[in-house]
Amino acid sequence: MSGLLATIAAVVALTASPVTLPPTAGAADYQLGGAYEPAANVQIVTRDRSDAPAPGRYSICYVNSFQTQPGTLRWWRAKHPSLLLRDARGRLVRDPGWPDEVLLDISTPARRKALARVNRAWFDQCHRRGFQAVEPDNLDSWTRSKGLIRKRHAVAFARRLVRQAHASGTAIAQKNAPQLSRLGIGFDFAVAEECEVYRECGSYTRTYGSRLIEIEYTDNGRRAFTRACAKRSGRASILLRDRDVVPRGARHYVSRTC
Repeated sequence: MSGLLATIAAVVALTASPVTLPPTAGAADYQLGGAYEPAANVQIVTRDRSDAPAPGRYSICYVNSFQTQPGTLRWWRAKHPSLLLRDARGRLVRDPGWPDEVLLDISTPARRKALARVNRAWFDQCHRRGFQAVEPDNLDSWTRSKGLIRKRHAVAFARRLVRQAHASGTAIAQKNAPQLSRLGIGFDFAVAEECEVYRECGSYTRTYGSRLIEIEYTDNGRRAFTRACAKRSGRASILLRDRDVVPRGARHYVSRTC
């Protein structure tokens, strides 16, 4: 087989991966702060990869692909110390908004390949447990990397993650980073936080159409959620949540859809 035909065959095989997309404009719940029984009308549930999927719902597996998950730094130091991002003085580079999360070093092809292997294992686990999709978080980590990671590194790694997710049999979401939406990375749908607050939702809908799950948060007030519902109700999955996404019954719990 010629090189061109081999390339075409590989692309066809990849794009033919049997993944299932979330229901269009289905009522969604974002349960990263702890799993609980979804409301009867909820069709889409996102949970951390350490939790089980929600039975009978379209389940999205949250994976912190570009930074360490809180509480896992000891594991990364023991298993993959060279994949943690460090500055010129050897200090770990932390997310200033989440200082218990260390950025992962995606600045070289070798490190991206190694990190993709780690993620592939997680994606396989999500699929085996019954999740239909994965949501790799912190795609925009390069913006917090003190210049040590570039946008092109994030794009290259994201393309690897798309291939790994599809090979695992799961759909994959673009999480935030609206500036990457039109680059043809290969994501199947989008999960966007606060896109109405920052007037970014159009960046996602132009690429993904109605395949958008939008989360607005109560600490911004409720006007953004109201505007989002007026603009996109019935054409996107729109959800209002408390910032800490705590389980139902906890103090400050809020979960509303439109």
